[in-house]
Amino acid sequence: MSDFWHWTVIIVVTGHIVAYLWLLFATAKKKVDKREDNTTGHVWDEDLTELDHPMPRWWLWLFVITIVFAVIYLYQYPGLGNYKGSKEWTSINRFETNYAAVSDARDKSFAGFINKPIDALIQDDQAMLIGQRIFANHCAQCHASDAQGNVGFPNLTDADWNWGGEHSDIVASISNGRMGVMPAFAPALGEAGTQQVAAYVRSLSGIEHDATLAAEGATKFGMFCAACHGADAQGQKLFGAPNLTDDIWLYGSDGIIETALYEGLSGNMPSQQGILDENRIKLVAAYVYSLSKQ
Repeated sequence: MSDFWHWTVIIVVTGHIVAYLWLLFATAKKKVDKREDNTTGHVWDEDLTELDHPMPRWWLWLFVITIVFAVIYLYQYPGLGNYKGSKEWTSINRFETNYAAVSDARDKSFAGFINKPIDALIQDDQAMLIGQRIFANHCAQCHASDAQGNVGFPNLTDADWNWGGEHSDIVASISNGRMGVMPAFAPALGEAGTQQVAAYVRSLSGIEHDATLAAEGATKFGMFCAACHGADAQGQKLFGAPNLTDDIWLYGSDGIIETALYEGLSGNMPSQQGILDENRIKLVAAYVYSLSKQ
């Protein structure tokens, strides 16, 4: 805050307090004089007269107490421009203190199971309940509440894992994120080559295809696709390249194979390391791991 606004705030706040005090005591000085009429001159319904009595003393002192409280508060806490207050309280410090207390309490609640081996951890009902809640808060937006995913977001309940389905693999995916990229091959394959490779990929998983085109596409697949998907087309976890021989398709199979070859595809699993701590990542990873073991 600049010096101008610093002093402006101080002047406005202190000016209001002084003005309130003056107003209270100025209006309380008038005494009731029973020898005079002591009315305002306003009469309603012929006999309802408005009197001009001073404010009751208890009411006056109640206002004084609130002003005294305000002065003490402004001395101890921020409220006068850049003045930090005698306690030097800040919302950030309050948040960090409360967050630290919550983190300590959470770590204590995790202590009973967080160091268990993964096979024992997924058998712990309390651990899985916590993992499920973490999943619902941080993962369900993309993977759905039942973890069965959607187009472009993988199903986490089956045994198909592009980057590996072991607990350590899932922890790495959650912690570091994943970036999957399928480059466009239309410039290299051309129109005819793209159709041939698409037909061959369809044949691998038993989808309806043109056998002639598929036979011609097998060689091109070996030239352009096997480096990532493997010569047997069963994928490679090192690159996150999916298995093309099963019936599981992240983006669907109807027309998407041609689209992937023509235009390429990309998917991003964002890192959760800055959002979830190590213990919560381990728990939600254990929960996800357990889903594919059911």
